[in-house]
Amino acid sequence: MPYAIGLDFGTNSVRALLVDTADGNEITQSVYQYPTGQNGVLIDSSDHNLARQNPTDYLNGIESTVKDCIKQAKNADRNFQPEQIIGIGIDTTGSSPMPVDKNLNPLSSLEQFKDNKNAYVWLWKDHTAHAEAKEITELAKKEHPEYLAKCGGTYSSEWFFSKILHCLRTDPLVFDAAYSWLEYCDFLTAVLTGAQKSEDVKPSRCAAGHKAMFNNDWGGLPEKNFLEKLDPKLAELRERLYDRTYTSDVKAGGLCEKWAKKLDLPPQIPVAVSAFDAHLGAVGAGVGKGKLVKIIGTSTCDVTVWPNGQELPDIPGLCGIVDGSVLPGYFGLEAGQSAVGDIFNWFVNYIQPRGKELGSHEKLTEKAGKLKPGQSGLLALDWNNGNRTILVDQRLTGLLIGQTLQTKPEEIYRALIEATAFGALTIINRFEEFGVKITEVINCGGIAEKNPLIMQIYADVTGREMKISRSSQTCALGSAVAAAVSAGKNAGGYESFEDAQKAMCRIKDKTFKPIPENHNIYKKLYLLYKQLHDAFGTDTFSGKMANIMKDLLNIKDSTTAS
Repeated sequence: MPYAIGLDFGTNSVRALLVDTADGNEITQSVYQYPTGQNGVLIDSSDHNLARQNPTDYLNGIESTVKDCIKQAKNADRNFQPEQIIGIGIDTTGSSPMPVDKNLNPLSSLEQFKDNKNAYVWLWKDHTAHAEAKEITELAKKEHPEYLAKCGGTYSSEWFFSKILHCLRTDPLVFDAAYSWLEYCDFLTAVLTGAQKSEDVKPSRCAAGHKAMFNNDWGGLPEKNFLEKLDPKLAELRERLYDRTYTSDVKAGGLCEKWAKKLDLPPQIPVAVSAFDAHLGAVGAGVGKGKLVKIIGTSTCDVTVWPNGQELPDIPGLCGIVDGSVLPGYFGLEAGQSAVGDIFNWFVNYIQPRGKELGSHEKLTEKAGKLKPGQSGLLALDWNNGNRTILVDQRLTGLLIGQTLQTKPEEIYRALIEATAFGALTIINRFEEFGVKITEVINCGGIAEKNPLIMQIYADVTGREMKISRSSQTCALGSAVAAAVSAGKNAGGYESFEDAQKAMCRIKDKTFKPIPENHNIYKKLYLLYKQLHDAFGTDTFSGKMANIMKDLLNIKDSTTAS
């Protein structure tokens, strides 16, 4: 019986999943919490925009989780043998680039840089490069609007070149010491396959297309002349990057002898080309045309696909339209929200309403669930970590209006949930405005799994049935699917992602359907949300906002009266 390993590198931990390739049954799993920093993130109390990670945590996490999965499998089945494992797949956060030397060693592993955060991984939610992102956007609008057309019209501070340019401007010592920069998804496949030179790395199409403006239509990465106008050193770096990218059905290489021994696995088993967590999470949830997969965690990524042989317009505000970034033969369309779970955690952990016991997620969810839509008179904007889609502006911040002297913590908590649901609806509407019809919504991630109130509110706000992926580890499952496809049919895997998905991916029986009376109230609240959204998020809003507070009170009064 063949198995595959999926490795899912999240914001706070890495998870390994051992999967039966015949039916997607998850045999064992193991989690490694990153020990460095605060919950695995290096932060700076003087700069809320900074978020870095230690690549050593990733490598230790691979060894810990894979060996633990194999040990569990052996204990559960005396006939299990590591030789039954046919491949490894990897997904990571992104854009999370890291500076490396000529032999692909992280600069942070060198003695001279061990105390310099700029030499570490620049985590996806690092927004220190907001000024550079604006500069890149403005230059591209003037000289290469096609670059922006495929990434929603605005280049983000979360992305590859913004972060590298910011490093160049603020810490030239680190920039000059770096031979190149790698997305850490590419770094990990390089490590496992024993690659020691840039030319031996097979870069991820997903990472390059969505975050580094790579597109074969204009010859790959942005042209040298464009980068030179930002900084000549950035143009020089382009020569040390890459000119070709690969989809995740491709084998990045075989597991090298060093890591085979570390992991107790056969050498040379295929390691699939990596991708970002949301994109392989979409694969694990069964994404296809018309199916929107929402990966809900600290932030969300919303992913769908469109056949690359069918006409598809450029869609403003998206995080990218990239051929092959999710499924080969399809454009991958990515959107998302910069904070969802992080907003709830902020309220519980930073504001700490009523203390740890009475103000826990569980207690607040229980009390918030007893409230009716509109009953609190509150409305929030879900921009506590900026707006990823559709405004693409990381300098936006959160907002809560409608408070009175009687406002309760659970009312605020529910308003924050509703705000993220309104943000989700805004994304769905943007897809459909440009002809990408969404016929099915599949949710995955811990929040979708564990919090039925959130799923019901999402259904009520969007007016759509909310389905949930069978797997509680959908991203890791998607990585295992990639491993099975890269291994091929002869090894016990599959010829295509579609074949693997049919066998390995499922939806849970329980779904959440919209409650009509709730949906009707939320339609009124959404109009007010959009009013706030456009007023605070755009330069073109010309309306007034004097009605919002009183309209909220009117909805509150009508809810109380009923």
